[in-house]
Amino acid sequence: MQEKLNILLPGGFKQFRILKSKYNLSAKNVLIIGSNSEKIAEKMIGSGVKSVKIIVNDYDSLINSRLNLGKDSNAVVKMMDFDNTDFGNEELDLVYAQASISLTNRNKIVKEIIRVLKQDGTFCVSEITTFEQEYPAFVKNIFDASDILPLLNDSCSDYYKERKFSVLYEEDLSSSLKSFYENTSVLLKESINNLTDKEKSYYKKLLNKISHESNAYLKLGADKFIGLKMMILKKTPTVISKESSAEKSVE
Repeated sequence: MQEKLNILLPGGFKQFRILKSKYNLSAKNVLIIGSNSEKIAEKMIGSGVKSVKIIVNDYDSLINSRLNLGKDSNAVVKMMDFDNTDFGNEELDLVYAQASISLTNRNKIVKEIIRVLKQDGTFCVSEITTFEQEYPAFVKNIFDASDILPLLNDSCSDYYKERKFSVLYEEDLSSSLKSFYENTSVLLKESINNLTDKEKSYYKKLLNKISHESNAYLKLGADKFIGLKMMILKKTPTVISKESSAEKSVE
C-alpha cells in the first residue's frame, strides 16, 4: 500500500513493472514524459539504464520534480513542450509516458516521439481512455479541465498502428484507477492539513480539480466511462524503396 501512495500517477508502479518484465533496460538512454514521474526515473536508474531524463511542461512541475529528485539523483529534469523537444533525431532508446500525453495535441507529441526514438526504439505509454464514444457532460468536464482527448479503450492500438508502431504488448489497467483516486483522495486530505493558508490559496484550483475528479470517479459513476490502457510499442524502421534511393542519388 505504501508503494502506491508514493506515486501520483494513474496505474501506480504497474506500468513500470510490466515494462521491466518484458524489456531490457540495461544501458538504455531513456526519456520520461510528464510530471510526478520522479519515482519511475529512480527505478529506471536502479534497473541499470545509461541515462534518464524527465521533461515537464510547466514551471511548478519543474521545481517540484527537482525537489523530489534531490541533489544526488542521476536523473535530469527539464522543462520543454512535449511536442517540441531539444533532443536530436533518433537519440533515444526508450520513451516512457504514463498517462501524460492523452492530450488534445497528442498527434504532434507522438510525431515528436517518433523523431527522437532510434530506429527500432521502444515507446511505453499508458493512455487515458473512454469505454464509450459518447459520455456524460460531467465526464467531459473532467477531460476538458485537464486538456485530455481520450482514445477509445478498445482501439488504442489502432491509433498507434496507423502511426507505424508495432504493438509488442498491451494491457488494460483500468482497474488500477480506483486505487489511484482513493490514494489521491487520501493524499489530498493530508496535504490540505499541512498547507498554510497562503499555500491553500495558491493551490486552490489544483486542489479543487483533484477533489472533483476523485469524487466523480469514486461516487458519481465516472468509473463506467474512464479507463487506462498500457502499450509497449516498437518504432517501425523507415523503409526506403530502391526507386526512391535511386532518385536521391541522381539528385
